[in-house]
Amino acid sequence: MIFRSLAAVPADFGPCAITIGNFDGVHLGHWVILRRLVALARQGGWHSAVLTFDPHPTKLVAPARAPLLLTTPEERVSLMQPSGIDRVLILPFNAEIAALSPEKFVRDILVDKLKARAVLVGANFRFGHRAAGDVRTLAELGRKYGFETDILPGVTWRGRVISSSEIRRLIDSGDVSLACRMLGRPYALRGKVVPGAGVGSKQTVPTLNLQTDAEVLPKTGVYVTRTRETGGEREWPSITNVGYRPTFNGHGLTIETYLLAGLDGPAPGEISVEFLRWVREEKKFENPEALKAQILRDVGRAQAYFRRLRGRAAQAPHMKQYS
Repeated sequence: MIFRSLAAVPADFGPCAITIGNFDGVHLGHWVILRRLVALARQGGWHSAVLTFDPHPTKLVAPARAPLLLTTPEERVSLMQPSGIDRVLILPFNAEIAALSPEKFVRDILVDKLKARAVLVGANFRFGHRAAGDVRTLAELGRKYGFETDILPGVTWRGRVISSSEIRRLIDSGDVSLACRMLGRPYALRGKVVPGAGVGSKQTVPTLNLQTDAEVLPKTGVYVTRTRETGGEREWPSITNVGYRPTFNGHGLTIETYLLAGLDGPAPGEISVEFLRWVREEKKFENPEALKAQILRDVGRAQAYFRRLRGRAAQAPHMKQYS
């Protein structure tokens, strides 16, 4: 069940075990928290609940430092659903919420309104006016107001702490393979297929041109991707160029995807492009023929990638395969 304001919260929202955070990207670190939360709720006989915010608090209190987001609130909720969470409160973050002291936030919202019996957060959790509260504050207030406090350490991947900010940095630098590992899934751009400049179909190779509202875009360059039709069952191995089409003196950023397998039907209206592996920098070629030859070499690399992927999947079908 999803609630979008405190006024919409029903009387039976609690008792609950609850976690609090932005959960942008819903990465593997978040999944450790969500699994622990569901187990804690079942152990106590409570509901499991997530409290998240929209907009991101930094957009209100420090707009210049506000991060570009990996996911919308709706996408976050959808990604959390398989965890078994019972309730999600997407709290509108406004000046009134921002002005609450740590104790008032705990007393008025967590305890009185949401009836929290356990609060689970990461070790770097901050809350209250000017982020004055930390996990030690939360534990002290838990003892005062009668709820358990569970603090989880950060999750690492090969010695690197998994965080939304680190995943944003990886995508921005083109390291989508490592971003996949930290997310537990490929990073994807979603949107409508729109007409391009018509250059590909005439001079190089035909492509699907994606128009997306995503805030976080991969570094300009060429990537091995997987393309899925929104709301349909079709998917294709693909290769995608994010860039400005310098060979044709392009100006606006474009996201052009070449499918490695035939459409087998009409072109999709909306697609999701999953970024799996970096191939090369975008560069200007002497002429369209040289660009087409490079695209075909890129296609060969992508086809080799998917062959390796199928081979690994056949050897270990229970494992997720990204690279």
